Amino acid sequence: MTANRGFEPVFCTIVPPHVLDRLAQAEDPVVHGPARRTLRRDAYERTQRRLTTVVGAPAVAAPAEAEPGKPRRTVYDARHRTALPGTKVRGEGDAPGRDATVNRAYAGLGATFELFLKAYSRDSIDGHGLPMDATVHYDEDYNNAFWNGEQMVFGDGDGEIFLDFTIPVDVIGHELAHGVTQYTANLDYFGQSGALNESVSDVFGALIKQYTLGQTAEEADWLIGAGLLAPRVTGKALRSMKEPGTAYDDDVLGKDPQPATMDDYVRTGRDNGGVHINSGIPNHAFYLAATTLGGHAWERAGQVWYDVLTGGELGQDAQFTDFATLTVEAARARFGEGEELRAVTKAWERVGVRTL
Repeated sequence: MTANRGFEPVFCTIVPPHVLDRLAQAEDPVVHGPARRTLRRDAYERTQRRLTTVVGAPAVAAPAEAEPGKPRRTVYDARHRTALPGTKVRGEGDAPGRDATVNRAYAGLGATFELFLKAYSRDSIDGHGLPMDATVHYDEDYNNAFWNGEQMVFGDGDGEIFLDFTIPVDVIGHELAHGVTQYTANLDYFGQSGALNESVSDVFGALIKQYTLGQTAEEADWLIGAGLLAPRVTGKALRSMKEPGTAYDDDVLGKDPQPATMDDYVRTGRDNGGVHINSGIPNHAFYLAATTLGGHAWERAGQVWYDVLTGGELGQDAQFTDFATLTVEAARARFGEGEELRAVTKAWERVGVRTL
């Protein structure tokens, strides 16, 4: 594993490129039109992120000091344009307005902040009170949500395949968790390290939803993006951590391609080496560990994953085996030789990932 090379923000979307590629090939212009526009917009934003990484972001004034342990949320409205951040429509402490999308975004930022603070004593995304910004109503019929290294952005969906991207709180949590990874392990966004990057976001997205709902591991649905698919789609979510590969099976959207074990690992050059596909394997390992332990998943399994992400030993180019080995070590370090260690070790065995 290589040492951390410093922050290298990447452009991370909740809907994978391979899904949009499939929709872009549909005969119905109502389906392929928004998908093609979303692909073009994502390509532009991805290029802008690379340029920012190379030449550096423009200097901005330092934010005012905030009270430690208190969120600083700002929601902006792009008004169906693409200039970021847009017009400020709600700040920290402001009362809810009439726009449900704005209110959901504000609440989702708060839920994410609370989980990381209460469960892991982490003060915002960077651990030092970073302001949390989100833009809603981005572009026309935009079928995605993304973290661009600096803020969250949500599309309204096209209403045909995807609904408003602020509806599932785990989508909000997933994207903000990319920010946590950016400020900690900074995992490369390609191949197995990229799949780990995506999986970590799914893990904490799921935990944020469970924390918000007060659910135990047994009560949770372990779905990512439940409520996001429009009624015409045959499916229940974008991904399933419980049963990878079963989230959707639709004539237009296609079939969920995620594997649950290394036996079905997908080798592909698409989607940065299948980062949204092979993430199903570490996702399933976390589900197995969490449900074996029972109770609130953020307390033990989640703590182990958080320890690995933030512990300084996880290389940016980490492979599944590297991550799995560190989770075993973290479980032993925090909980000793008990059931936590056994649950984590067995989970990786069941998905076919070796631990050293």
